[in-house]
Amino acid sequence: MRTYIIGHIKPDLDSIVSAISFAEYCNINKYENPTPAIIDDLNPETDFVFKKFGVSPPTKISLSDISSEDKVVLVDHNEPDQRLVGLNPNQIIAIYDHHKVNLNLNQPIEIITLPFGSSNTICWYLFKEFNFKPTKQLASLMLSAILSDTVGLKSSTTTSTDREAVEDLAQVAEITSIENLTLEIFMAKSNLSSLTDEQIVLNDYKIFDFSGKKVLIGQTETVEQSEIIATKTQDLLTAMNTIKQREGVDLIYLALTDILKVNTKLLILSDPEQTIAEKAFGGQTKNNILDIGPKMSRKKDIAPVIENSLKQ
Repeated sequence: MRTYIIGHIKPDLDSIVSAISFAEYCNINKYENPTPAIIDDLNPETDFVFKKFGVSPPTKISLSDISSEDKVVLVDHNEPDQRLVGLNPNQIIAIYDHHKVNLNLNQPIEIITLPFGSSNTICWYLFKEFNFKPTKQLASLMLSAILSDTVGLKSSTTTSTDREAVEDLAQVAEITSIENLTLEIFMAKSNLSSLTDEQIVLNDYKIFDFSGKKVLIGQTETVEQSEIIATKTQDLLTAMNTIKQREGVDLIYLALTDILKVNTKLLILSDPEQTIAEKAFGGQTKNNILDIGPKMSRKKDIAPVIENSLKQ
C-alpha cells in the first residue's frame, strides 16, 4: 500500500514541489510509504526549476495506478473540480492547502489550511515544528515555489511568514541572491514559445463554482504582457471559445499578469464575461481587454471579486 501525495490538475510549480515537500512531512508523521506524484505534465517554469537544481520531478500517474488499498493526500488544492478525475474521496486521508476550502467528505480527515502565499510555506512552517531541516535541493525547490506563488513576494497573498520562509530556505539552499533567482523564475514562466494557444490559456487555470455558474480563470504570468496582447489576442480568444465549449463552463477569463510592472489585464471573450468583469472591477473593456490594475493573485484579487459580482 502507498500513500500518494498529489497536487491539482494542470499543476504549477508550488503544487508539484508541495508533493515532494509534503511527502517528507508525511514520512515524519509515519504515513505508510508516502509517494509524491503528479497527474499532468510539467509547465516550462517547473521544468526549468527542476533542471536548474538537478532534481527529477515526481512520477506521473493516472487513476489506474492508485489501487483500492492506497491512500491519497491532497496538496495545494481541495475542491473536487481540481482533483484527479475519478478519485475516490474515501481514499483521501489528509489535505494541506492555502486556498479557500470547499469540501464535503464522508469521514473526518487531517486538514491543515493556513492563509500563507504558498503551500510550501505551510510545509516549511510544519518542518519548523518538528525541527526538520530540508536538504539543500529540497530547500532550493521550496524557495523557488514560494517565490513563484507569491510573484516574488509582491502578491497580495504574501505574508510575513512567507518572507521568513524565503530568508531561511535561501540560507539552507546557499542561494545568495533571491532577486536573481526570482528573475530567472520570471523569465522561465514567461517563455511561452513551446505552447499552443490552448496550452497558454490552460497553462495555469482553475474552474470555480460561483453561485451555480462554472467559471474558468486562466492566468499567464509574464514579462511580455504588451507583446502577447499585440500579437496573440485574437488567437487566444479563439482558443478560449473552443475551451469554453469543450469544458462546458459558463464564463472564461484569461488573466495576463505582468510580474515586473505589477499589472493584470483580463482577456474578455464575449458579452457575458464583459458584463460580469466590468461589474466586478470597474473600467471599460477595449478590444477585448480590461485593465484591472495591480491585481496579481487569482486566489485573492481576481476570483473572489468575480464571485461577489455573480452573487449580486
